[in-house]
Amino acid sequence: MKVSILDDYFDTVRTLDSFRKLDGFDVKVWNDHVQDIDVLADRLKDTDVLVLIRERTKIRQPLLERLPKLKLISQRSVYPHIDIDTCTKRGVVVSSSQHAGTPCYAAAELTWGLILAAARQIPQQMASLKAGHWQLGVGSTLRGKTLGIFGYGRIGRVVAGYGKAFGMQVQFFAREATMIQARVEGHATAANKQAFFEQCDVISLHMRLVEATRGIVTAADLARMKPTAMIVNTSRAPLIEPGALVAALKAGRPGMAAVDVYEEEPVRDTGHPLLNMPNVVCVPHIGYVTREEYELQFTEIFDQITAWKSGHPINVVNPDVLASLHSGATP
Repeated sequence: MKVSILDDYFDTVRTLDSFRKLDGFDVKVWNDHVQDIDVLADRLKDTDVLVLIRERTKIRQPLLERLPKLKLISQRSVYPHIDIDTCTKRGVVVSSSQHAGTPCYAAAELTWGLILAAARQIPQQMASLKAGHWQLGVGSTLRGKTLGIFGYGRIGRVVAGYGKAFGMQVQFFAREATMIQARVEGHATAANKQAFFEQCDVISLHMRLVEATRGIVTAADLARMKPTAMIVNTSRAPLIEPGALVAALKAGRPGMAAVDVYEEEPVRDTGHPLLNMPNVVCVPHIGYVTREEYELQFTEIFDQITAWKSGHPINVVNPDVLASLHSGATP
């Protein structure tokens, strides 16, 4: 049975302890990134099981229709990059645990690292020193400031804990159902969205990208932020209205940003506006990219494969496909 693993940039997967779970499978690991349908169709034409690393490659109908042997897609986290309806129609099981029960501590740690880096201008100070200069400017202290967590998920709650440890006042803002949960669990919440963006010194986005959250941070929201404030996005770029972040930073509200995610990835254009703003700290979507997180991710991904092979698939996000498989229907 042929397993293909896409987008393993640094050839990390085969070095993980969990990789041994695939002993007995015919495994091909691809270390580059391509989105060309013709190239992908040729590479994956004999693939039975496709392993995806997060949302690096889009798996849409035009590609799926050219993969006649594909039976399972196994991954972790959310799946806006996968055409679930077409998978179901073609009898392809999609398994994804979606971090069930466990926050991504790697992403939370990176978020906090970006907050510190932007507040103290760490990358800019390093660049100044390497260029033969001394201090570049004056940074900001976090203690006593207000940290706003937009969303009330597992990662956001971990980041909130880091903020409290640094002496920050923490408040949450989210959709009403989760705001109620936050209050019940003893957390401070903003009176409304306008007050949240006006009052917070640091706002960090922590919510899933679904249709209801796409563009949930608008240009008007950003314009309400203080000129000394910072916005941090380690979740998904489309949570912010297209083009709004660059325009807001140019206008001076907020005064800083730290980002790990972009509207189009990977970013190869060195002229990208966010990469050329002195008040922005950018990293290349590395929130989950640690060896420990990879081990956790791929343990679950490979367990999904072995469960499927045994005839008892787990974490199936398109359960309707199981009925068609049991009935013997073919795409």
